[in-house]
Amino acid sequence: MPRWDVLLAIGAGGALGSLARYGLSVALPHSRGEFAVATLVTNVLGCLLIGVLMAFLTTTARPHHLLRPFLGVGILGGFTTFSTFVTDTLDAAVTGRILGSLAYALASVVLCLAAVTAGLTATRAVRKGR
Repeated sequence: MPRWDVLLAIGAGGALGSLARYGLSVALPHSRGEFAVATLVTNVLGCLLIGVLMAFLTTTARPHHLLRPFLGVGILGGFTTFSTFVTDTLDAAVTGRILGSLAYALASVVLCLAAVTAGLTATRAVRKGR
């Protein structure tokens, strides 16, 4: 049986996250094959925020049951974009920017892992200090 409150939270969050991602792509446009700054910023920021959210959820005794579906699955799921990352990486490679493509892929993975770690660590430290 579907939980309509959860589905509505995910849908509303997803709409907001997708709009934010679109806004960032308009603010930081790039041509095909160029370094996709907007996608990189989107994914790194999303990873930082998912780290913060997960640390908050795991250090809170009873978080609201819609917090993770709305913020994690909805907003951050709609905001971040693995498919665009892959498409941007492939576009750079097929347009002859092989080194740029490799640099973009490596930077994305390293920066996103660092962002999740930073979000988790900083939030846990702040919450522990309370």
